[in-house]
Amino acid sequence: MKPRTKPRTLFILKYRHQSGGSKTLLKHSGLFNSAMFVHEMLLANGYDSRLVQVIDNNEIDRQVTLNKPDVVIIEALWVVPEKFEVLRKLHPNVKWIIRLHSELPFLSNEGIAMDWINRYVVQPNVFVSANSERAQRDLSKYLAAHANTELKDKLVYLPNYYPTSKNAVGSKLFVNGDTINVGCFGAIRPMKNHLLQAAAAVQYAEKHGLRCNFHINAGRVEARGDEVLKNLRAFFDGLGTKHNLVEHGWLDRRDFLQLVKTMDIGLQASLSETFNIVSADFVSQDVPIVTSSEVSWMPKFFVASPTDTESIVCAMERTLFYDRHFIWTEWQWRAMKKYVTQSERVWLHTLPKFLI
Repeated sequence: MKPRTKPRTLFILKYRHQSGGSKTLLKHSGLFNSAMFVHEMLLANGYDSRLVQVIDNNEIDRQVTLNKPDVVIIEALWVVPEKFEVLRKLHPNVKWIIRLHSELPFLSNEGIAMDWINRYVVQPNVFVSANSERAQRDLSKYLAAHANTELKDKLVYLPNYYPTSKNAVGSKLFVNGDTINVGCFGAIRPMKNHLLQAAAAVQYAEKHGLRCNFHINAGRVEARGDEVLKNLRAFFDGLGTKHNLVEHGWLDRRDFLQLVKTMDIGLQASLSETFNIVSADFVSQDVPIVTSSEVSWMPKFFVASPTDTESIVCAMERTLFYDRHFIWTEWQWRAMKKYVTQSERVWLHTLPKFLI
């Protein structure tokens, strides 16, 4: 029998709850989609890959025993460091990777982040993964300066992946009627920058004599996002009926993509991002989008300052301009495809190193 060259991989996520005090578990979240895209890519490349969601730390042992992986990828920070002391004894040959999905500015809002990272990396067979080159650089330099000098190999770069098998078919022509539908989707939290983007969308509409429908996902409120949502509602209340805040629940992926198709433009001028699946969703549905430079794969033509409404308005005007010689969404799609093609190479090069 030939020795295996591809490690059996298990992705483990923690179920998330709906916002607003509901105990309903979310089956699909941005984090779930991110992991699922990588999982499906690995399957397509001949890997034995599994993906499970669990309620808490106590289910991890059962899933590892059931699936017998070589590598377990824990998506995001939710497993207490001391749990790995137990898991490593039960499964001494398993490599554990805690995959971070945030840059340092966002991690700074999670009070346990640096403490847990410090406690992860000193344990044998436990690794931390960044999902962006910038976070990888920052954490690499941090570990190089760490009091424990034997940590340089404990950081792994495992970037986001997004399926791009379907080419964009051409930009959606914005018909300058009396309304513009602007989609600013994703979980509501301070660093998503909803309020400033709402102000920019309304400024654009006022400038062009349009009614603005500003669409958000009000069903996911995180990390003091309740204050953001309160301010958004008050902002639009002050505008009367001329411009509207349109609140959507947290939708499953198929329904969300159908909603994206009804937008004229998307906004993701966030203060901190890594990959940003919402932007990729807009590009995949052939709807143009404006982002901040935090979305590293986006061409600069579509990028605005996240702290300047005028910059966002100007980027919206550039992006909504239609010329038959320039197909904006195809440009965005090609940039995204270049990024994820490289991401696939990174995953396929990195994972075999963890095979015993």
